[in-house]
Amino acid sequence: MTIRIFGRRPRLNFAFGASVVSLLLFLAVFGQFLAPYEPLEMDMPARLSGVSAAHLLGADEFGRDTLSRLLYGAQVSAWIAFSTLAFALSVGTAIGVISGYFGGRTDSLIMMINDALLAFPGLLLALGLMAALGASSSGIIVALGIAYMPAVVRVVRSTVMSVRQLEFVEASTVIGNSDLTTMVRHVLPNAFPPITVLASMMFGSIILSEAALSFLGLGVPPPAPSWGNMLASARPYIMEAPLLILLPGFCIAITLLGVNMLGDALRDLVDPKMGGDI
Repeated sequence: MTIRIFGRRPRLNFAFGASVVSLLLFLAVFGQFLAPYEPLEMDMPARLSGVSAAHLLGADEFGRDTLSRLLYGAQVSAWIAFSTLAFALSVGTAIGVISGYFGGRTDSLIMMINDALLAFPGLLLALGLMAALGASSSGIIVALGIAYMPAVVRVVRSTVMSVRQLEFVEASTVIGNSDLTTMVRHVLPNAFPPITVLASMMFGSIILSEAALSFLGLGVPPPAPSWGNMLASARPYIMEAPLLILLPGFCIAITLLGVNMLGDALRDLVDPKMGGDI
């Protein structure tokens, strides 16, 4: 099957975005084996040191190796982002399919609750949930998953409502297939393209939200490394050791750039008005 996208920009977006996401996945799996030190190992004589042979990217206020903490932080950020995305997509897709397929009072009730959740900014809703759940990795996944789930419900519902009127869905019902079989075999596959694009867009937002929660002290609790709490702990030393705040910020920025470029390329891919080759 040939995937077609016109123009050089979509191909560049796809290549760069796929490379960044692949690198993040690689670091999430193998980063701990590439790290020269344990992330909590202290070397107090090297405290706040710059680039050196012993610490290639310097050391933090406790003498912990910055490179090692960045690599372990990539693992933490990727794991939380993928887990949150899986939670939001699985629950949101199931609710969206049910709402769009059955319609009527079921749809009205679901969308009333969904619209109420959408009325809150995602990060603000996550902050409120984290205050109730407490600062932990599992708490972040649940809080961010609930915060991002309403967008999935709305996208899937709109897709399902346009598909359920087509002939092959009606034919599935006429031949005696149950509603569950029709939804899983005939309706759900047609929702995959917009879900794929939405997932690519949400992935970067989740990484940024996790970093923001960790920066505010409601995310991954120290001393476990994450890019967000590395930024928070480096604030008092921004003039003395600027690399401590520049490096995790750069990691977050380049990840967001890559994910957004990949999302742009995927959006062009599923747009029927576009065409070309990757």
